[in-house]
Amino acid sequence: MRVLLQVLTALALIAYPVAVYLGLNYLPAGTIALILCLLLVVRLMLQKQKVKTLVLPLLVGIGLTAGSFVAKRSDWLLYYPVVINLTMLALFSYSLYQGPSMIERFARLKEPDLPDEAIGYLKKVTLLWCGLFILNGTVAAYTAAFTSLATWTLYNGLIAYVLMGLLLGGEWLYRSFWLKKT
Repeated sequence: MRVLLQVLTALALIAYPVAVYLGLNYLPAGTIALILCLLLVVRLMLQKQKVKTLVLPLLVGIGLTAGSFVAKRSDWLLYYPVVINLTMLALFSYSLYQGPSMIERFARLKEPDLPDEAIGYLKKVTLLWCGLFILNGTVAAYTAAFTSLATWTLYNGLIAYVLMGLLLGGEWLYRSFWLKKT
């Protein structure tokens, strides 16, 4: 049951922009804020102790959704993608400062004995992700403050994911084909 709840809440959070769009357009006022708040609370309760870094965005999300419900301010729901990007930027940036870089940590999950020459490359990839989080966070904030709900949903529910997929796929292609040739 726990695994099922983890999967369902993860999918709901990935679909957060679409849920906000549909909820604000088709549900009674405040309903989507309350539903999203409850999903975030469930996600927080399911959070494993090992992944403490994910607690902050969940707590801020709970605050935004609960605040949105109480204050009857649906626009607060639009800032959750900004929170996620800022949190990821902070985590990835801190890993560059503190070490090992976040991408190196991910790489070591698959290959614990990385060659020394890979460390510099993995730092550059982590820095590239930081740039993407800055871009996504900036555009997410702009769309939340200055554009229509449809534009906000398009960017945060589709374009941002496409950009992340392109970076992930592009880096994988580069590493798989061109980097191995050198």
